[in-house]
Amino acid sequence: MMAQQQEKNWLELPPDLPVPQDDGAASHMTGLEMPEIALAATDGTRVSLARLAGRTVVYAYPKTGAPGVPSPDGWDMIPGARGCTPQSCGFRDHFDVLKSLGVAHLFGLSTQDTAYQREAVERLQLSFPILSDEDLKLTTAIRLPIFEVAGMILLKRLVLVIDDGVISKVFYPVFPPDRSAEEVIAWLDADVRHWKR
Repeated sequence: MMAQQQEKNWLELPPDLPVPQDDGAASHMTGLEMPEIALAATDGTRVSLARLAGRTVVYAYPKTGAPGVPSPDGWDMIPGARGCTPQSCGFRDHFDVLKSLGVAHLFGLSTQDTAYQREAVERLQLSFPILSDEDLKLTTAIRLPIFEVAGMILLKRLVLVIDDGVISKVFYPVFPPDRSAEEVIAWLDADVRHWKR
C-alpha cells in the first residue's frame, strides 16, 4: 500500500508547482545539427541522434523518482523539476499517436546512468528507450539547459523534434509536464496539415 501511495504521488502534480520561465537557454538550438555522439540506451543499444533517418522526438527531463529514494530537498520548489514520471507516462500513452503523425523514433533523455533509467522503463512500462548522457557529452556539445542540485547536474525539461539529424523544433520551457506529449502532438498535427496543403 505504501508503494502504491508513493507511486501515486509521483504521478500526481501538486497544484502549486512553480512555473518555469523561458531563460533563453534553448534559443540557440533550432537548426542545430546533432553531433556524432553515441548514447547508451535502456534497450542495450547505443544511439547516435545524428544518424537517425526521419523524424525523432526526444524529451529531456531532470530525473525520475525511484521507489524508496527521497527527492532532493526543495525539489518541488525548483521550477520545472517535478513531473518527470507524468511526462514519461504521457509519452508512453500517446506513443501510437506520435507514430501516426510521422515520428519514427521516440526517446527520453536524462543524465542518470542506464541502470537507474532501466528501472524506470520497466516500472512505468515504457514502450521506448531512455538515453543516458551520464558523461554530459551531448549536453556540453549542444549546450542543453542544465541546473545543479544535491551534487547532480540535471537537464532542464525540454523536447526536441529532430529531422534527419537536425533540430527543427524545441519546446522550452515545458509546463505542465503531464501535458508535454499533447503539446508535441498538437504541433506535429499542425505541421502535417501544413505540408498536406
